[in-house]
Amino acid sequence: MNPGTTTPTLATPSRRTAALWGLTVSVALAGGPLVLRGRLPDPIAVHWGLGLGPDRSMPLAASATTDVALWTAVWVTLLVMVPAVSGRRRARAGWWGALAGSSALFLGMGATTLLANLDAPSWTEARLPGWQAAAVLAAAVAAALLAARLRRGATDGSGGEAPVPPELRLRPGQRAVWVGRAGNRWLSGMTVAAGAGLCLLLLMWGLGLVRDETAADASPGLAIVLVAGLFTSSLTARVTEDGLAIGFGPFGWPVRRIPLERVQHAWTETRSPVEVGGWGFRGLPGDATIMLRGGECLVIGYRSGGRLAISVDDAERAASLINALLATRVSA
Repeated sequence: MNPGTTTPTLATPSRRTAALWGLTVSVALAGGPLVLRGRLPDPIAVHWGLGLGPDRSMPLAASATTDVALWTAVWVTLLVMVPAVSGRRRARAGWWGALAGSSALFLGMGATTLLANLDAPSWTEARLPGWQAAAVLAAAVAAALLAARLRRGATDGSGGEAPVPPELRLRPGQRAVWVGRAGNRWLSGMTVAAGAGLCLLLLMWGLGLVRDETAADASPGLAIVLVAGLFTSSLTARVTEDGLAIGFGPFGWPVRRIPLERVQHAWTETRSPVEVGGWGFRGLPGDATIMLRGGECLVIGYRSGGRLAISVDDAERAASLINALLATRVSA
């Protein structure tokens, strides 16, 4: 090895790793139904209602194909993201967490579906214990957090030194307030579409144009998208001498408050959705990003050592004001 060259750490994502991992999961998802086909009904139960009784079936081959196709979509997305996430520690952690968590989720869902249908005379007699569904979700979350923690690798090569925003000096007794906003038009559009779809669905159900089971299946998903979109498609940030307040959604609620006493310093960084793993709330406790749009972000460094990044307009001025308020407290 030549002096001065570096080798990728084991924590650095690679296309080879993603390819081998993805193929292994695909083989497991396709192989399970193939090996157990003699002990499974055809069609098999693939969906359970709130009472955990089967309410939807699918041919065995179609079910296995669908599972592999959905997993492949996730796998290919992670494969494409490899070059963009290799440079930063938090991006690497998010990539490994997504790979491990999604693998555990797909494998767990596939395994519980097969177990529920195993040796059942027909799909209507398949049974899924409630604890198994909860265990799959818990295992997926645990796998994601553990992989992100163990595989995030060393700190970024920048040495951890944060860029210093322009200095801002406040005169004695001077009070200053900064307000910034950010939004995502795609998330906003999706929220509007979900709200319109939910209203239309309920109207058609009320007029008898949609069956009860169709409305029951579709309305929860639309409602979840609507509520989530209202709280994640826009934000308003405010810096005062009390600290930073982040209000979510068009009404600025709920509000997350970060007292100035918890802040060590502030700076700005340029981040992209691909780098942090998508839009919305990304990362792990102590190193998280609120990502609504790519570009300049306000980054808060906590006295405890953690940090929080917020994609918001005019972030540089916000960082300058926070540092100025901190300097005023130190000199007081």
